Amino acid sequence: MLTQAPKGTQDMLPKDAHRWQSVEANMRRICALAGYREIRTPMFEHTELFQRGVGDATDVVQKEMYTFCDKGNRSITLKPEGTAGVVRALIESHMYADALPAKLYYVSCPCFRYEKPQSGRLRQFHQNGVEVFGAKDPSVDAEIIDIARQLLDAFGIAGARLKINSIGCPTCRKAYLDKLRAYLEPKLGGLCKTCQERFSRNPLRILDCKEDAEKLADAPSMLDNLCPECAAHFEKLRAYLDAMGIAYAIDPRIVRGLDYYTRTVFEYVIDAPGGELTVCGGGRYDGLVEELGGPATPGIGFGMGVERVLMAQDLCGAAPKTPEMYDVFVVTMGDEARMEGVRLVRELRAAGLKADLDHAARSMKAQFKYANKLGVRRVIVLAGDELAKGVVKLRDMQNSEETEVARGEIVARLAARD
Repeated sequence: MLTQAPKGTQDMLPKDAHRWQSVEANMRRICALAGYREIRTPMFEHTELFQRGVGDATDVVQKEMYTFCDKGNRSITLKPEGTAGVVRALIESHMYADALPAKLYYVSCPCFRYEKPQSGRLRQFHQNGVEVFGAKDPSVDAEIIDIARQLLDAFGIAGARLKINSIGCPTCRKAYLDKLRAYLEPKLGGLCKTCQERFSRNPLRILDCKEDAEKLADAPSMLDNLCPECAAHFEKLRAYLDAMGIAYAIDPRIVRGLDYYTRTVFEYVIDAPGGELTVCGGGRYDGLVEELGGPATPGIGFGMGVERVLMAQDLCGAAPKTPEMYDVFVVTMGDEARMEGVRLVRELRAAGLKADLDHAARSMKAQFKYANKLGVRRVIVLAGDELAKGVVKLRDMQNSEETEVARGEIVARLAARD
């Protein structure tokens, strides 16, 4: 056990680091273009934050949170999602008093849920996300949907389909839930155990059940029970998406898993073995800031799991190419040449070139073999003869061609070529 990662966790190894860095770089680049600024919140929060924000009746709070008492006997929870912590930070820092809307994003945010580990779903996972506070017009709904689309395109995830829905506001949802319970009650005995558990505390989630989907095909739709304000909001969102040329499908079964959502909810899905894979999900949470003790402030956001993105890239054949480890490797023979090699490597790095030399006291032949194993395309050779003449040999490892270059010119030559 000592040398095994805990169940539901995994290492990010050096061979995969470039993929994470690419995802993170694209997240920062695309969000910055739309005026979003980065925020980082603690890995754990007071448990009450998630009980009040995410919802006592959700599976996340009921079954999946990593909760413990610290040495001060305070109940602490490793955050299961990113939004509640950002809302807490907004309230604590009085960010709502600044110029609104506040447009924020986070990158590779660690989250924790105790659930059965499976492909693309781990107990420790990482979220990229955006959150916007203080914007009530559905134009911002369309904006974050478009940002998610741009990100998926940048990740090379082709064929992602957008699904949208509205789950209304507390006013119209209350009447709808009464109607939904009346529809579900006579069917309850034939539904799965999870749906039976959800009936009293979170009946909306029953619509999200894949196992009982056919049995509930004629369930009443929230879209048919929206109040005039919520209906107008949804129609305006559709008009914005149409104006932006963003294709979508209306799916009344999208409800999301957290209690704080209101009105707009959406997902991006791709085809995967065994069904659809959700790679991004989000929506509005107009009452969450007020629920957690702040002033009434509309909010909206989305989360995109990094592990899910990498999985989707693999399914789409879009994993980015592994970058070259070094631009050049310096091979030396003899102590004097090695001293000069150390100086040369430092100059190469100062010029922005990825460079290294042997640190294991290998023979010259072994150094070439090592460079070849690393996939280095260019090698600089330094030996006694080269030092005496004031030159180095530049070897192309792909075609074995070798040329002499003046020692004082090699750095500028390689920097200019790159």
